[in-house]
Order: sequence, then structure tokens, then C-alpha cells
Amino acid sequence: MTKLTTPSVLAFESKLACSDAVMLSGNWQNRAEKSSWNAIQVTEKSVRGTISNRLKGAKASKIDAEVEKANLQTVDNAALPFDSDTLKVTFTLRVLGDLAVPSTCNNPEYQSALADKISSYVQVNGFKELAKRYATNLANGRFLWRNRVGAEQVEVRISHGEQQWTFDAQDLCLKSFDHNNDKLEQISSVIELGLLGEKATLLTVEAYVQLGEAQTVFPSQELVMNSGDKKSKFLYQLGGQAAMHSQKIGNALRTIDTWYPQSDEFGPIAIEPYGSVTNRGVAYRKPKDKTDFYNILDSWMLKDKTPELNDQHYLMAMLVRGGVFGE
Repeated sequence: MTKLTTPSVLAFESKLACSDAVMLSGNWQNRAEKSSWNAIQVTEKSVRGTISNRLKGAKASKIDAEVEKANLQTVDNAALPFDSDTLKVTFTLRVLGDLAVPSTCNNPEYQSALADKISSYVQVNGFKELAKRYATNLANGRFLWRNRVGAEQVEVRISHGEQQWTFDAQDLCLKSFDHNNDKLEQISSVIELGLLGEKATLLTVEAYVQLGEAQTVFPSQELVMNSGDKKSKFLYQLGGQAAMHSQKIGNALRTIDTWYPQSDEFGPIAIEPYGSVTNRGVAYRKPKDKTDFYNILDSWMLKDKTPELNDQHYLMAMLVRGGVFGE
């Protein structure tokens, strides 16, 4: 038997295809009335602030002169109107199957062996564990990010065909996936069928967040490099309407990794090859500890060492995430 080698080209497309999310304003009591919701517009405002960043490498007298100056800024802003107390965020999610088939692979033997291992995993476990975690992150409103913090009430409605499920997002803890809930089980089953490729799966998600009249909302912020523009903050917008990147929604949905070594202390993190959490400046799955995606995958594929079940869940979640994994 020929010894397997890692393909130089190996790529998987994401099986959770999120749309961008748009943001609308209205009132909590009008959640059922679609005509009562209006697009939230991104506007500019100019502000006169103070110098507050740490100044280095200058004499004390020069620093004293700098901090006395005003800090003039132009920024994007998005907020509810004064006659609206609730934010509505809506997006769609398409769940795709055929996980065992990479979008690109230039090593047929490796592709066949990987497909066999994925099929064996599915026969024993299905996608129940992953589907439940994805469903939980829809129901608990994790995708709202900062918009969820401090809200008076949060309601999430998930629709699939003629079915609709409604959740009080604040009843579902963000740090755990051990929720026994019939509605959650039903959505999990729909997502699992999509991952198995047995049923076309398109979910429509609507979240209602009661924040209070005229409160600020938080769309995605654009990364603008070398713009030369005097504006210091750019918010994502679709035709002027405040919106959230599909990547930000997807990151929230795949925040299901509680299988890394420090999960009891730090809670779920997004599924990533090295467990990277950029806002903390930490990678929780370091290659030196052999807990990263590539070490676990190579051990399974090249050395034929079957990983523990939790590591298998992690590997499958990485393939659902998609990416370029060649050598």
C-alpha cells in the first residue's frame, strides 16, 4: 500500500453559507408587523474629543503641548430613531452537504482515504453534535455580538419553509451547549439533514433586540487600509443601510469549540486551525501542544491514529468551516 502524503492542493468550501445581515428599527410591540420596520441609516458626525492615547518617544514638554490639543474626528454612526426602541437584525443561512468532497484536491488517494474517514464518523455520530451547537448559536443570538449586551429583551425567530421557531435568547447561556429544548432539537435536525445533504436547507433568521429609544447600534466596522481619509471609523452599509458582514455572522455561528484544553476557563471559541482569538491576542491550539488542526489531521490521515471523539468533532467542524489546507 502506498504511503499517504498530504496534498499540495486541498481546499473545502464552507458548508454554512451566511448572507450579510441588515439592521432595521421599530418598536417591540410591533414585532409581527413587517411594514413597521425601517432601515437604519449610517450617518456621519464630526466630534471634538481629547488626546487620550499613550504618547511615546518625546520630551515631556512636547507631550504636554500635544495633550492640550483637541482631537478632531469624523466618524460613521448608526442608531435607532427617537421613536423606536427595538433593533431588528435579519439574515439567511444556507446549509450545504457533501462534506466528504473537497472543492479541490490533487491527491486522489488522500481524497479517498479522507472520504472514508468522514463517512465512518458520520455513520457513528451523524452531525448531531455540530448541528446542535450551530442551532444553539442561532437561538441564543450570539451573532448579535455587542448589540446583545445590555438589551432589555432579545427574541430570535428562525424560519424554514412553513416552520417557524421563536426563542427568548436570554434564556440560553452563551457558555454552554447543554440545553434540553424541543424547538432546539427540531432546528438541529433540520441543520443536520442539510449537512448530510439529504434536504435543501435555507433558514431565515430574525432577531429583535429591545435597546431603548435612540440607542446606538453596532454594525460591522470596515477595515480601511491606507485610505488617506480623515474619517477615523467606517461602518459597513448596504445602500446606506447599516449591516453586518457575513464573515462576522459566520464567526458567531461557528463559535462552538469547547474541545480545546483551556475551554473550562475561557468558554467557547470560534472553530479555527490554531484556535486563534484575535481580540485576546491568543491562539489556544498551539502546534507545539499538537492540539491544532493540522497535527490532529495528519495524525489521523498519515499515521492512521484515530483521534478522540472530541477531536473528531473539531476536525469535522473545521471542514464545515472550509479553507485551504494543502501543504
